[in-house]
Amino acid sequence: MADQAQTQLLHLVLGGELTDLDHVTFKDLDKLDIVGVFPNYASAYAAWKAKAQQTVDNAHMRYFIVHLHRLLDPTTDTKR
Repeated sequence: MADQAQTQLLHLVLGGELTDLDHVTFKDLDKLDIVGVFPNYASAYAAWKAKAQQTVDNAHMRYFIVHLHRLLDPTTDTKR
């Protein structure tokens, strides 16, 4: 291959309703919204922002970006 594939920095976007605003404990795991896995932070952020804006009227609804690449390889640069 002449082109070397760009390193994937996988990110997971998920969300759901929290039991309270002081902890990250989901009210019902069966209703957890798995938005998707994204190849970079920018695309994950765009998905997170869209979902967060859709649920702005529910104060207990939260969406998160999980840096999967850090879980898969803990030596990954933490600034990405």
